[in-house]
Amino acid sequence: MDRRGLVIVHTGDGKGKTTAALGLAIRAFGAGLKVLILQFIKGRKLSGELVALKTLGVEIKQCGLGFVTEENFADQLKAAREAVDLARAEISSGAWDLIILDEINYAVKFGLVDAAQISELLKIRPQRLHLVFTGRDALPELVDAADLVTEMKLVKHPFQRGIAAQAGIEF
Repeated sequence: MDRRGLVIVHTGDGKGKTTAALGLAIRAFGAGLKVLILQFIKGRKLSGELVALKTLGVEIKQCGLGFVTEENFADQLKAAREAVDLARAEISSGAWDLIILDEINYAVKFGLVDAAQISELLKIRPQRLHLVFTGRDALPELVDAADLVTEMKLVKHPFQRGIAAQAGIEF
């Protein structure tokens, strides 16, 4: 069977963008696809999904430094440039069937990655590679280029009632 890779975008202000992408990663891995997850903002913090995916054997790399602040912006910018370089190399390598660029849309929103870099990643994508972009505020041109776009809509969140993030649910 000749597979055609898809460009998939999970965006919106609701919870579940990364969770949906990780579910896709598990499904793809279970079907025998080679999966790579590059996390653009997350970093330096062990989460439940990292433990589970590494146990399965799914390749996941945290490229970010955690929350973006004025104080760490220069370091975040450097990390994002390195993450884009890594993404470019991995997309071009032909080694993967599915690559997830987790929170790359946030990296764009925060000015760490620009639209030209997103366009380049789309242009160099081999036809067989599934490429997933997650994070709020996906660029309109990314949405236009995608084969599948899902927008998560916030209806209610425990944080609105003062309930802190909980292990196993948010991380």
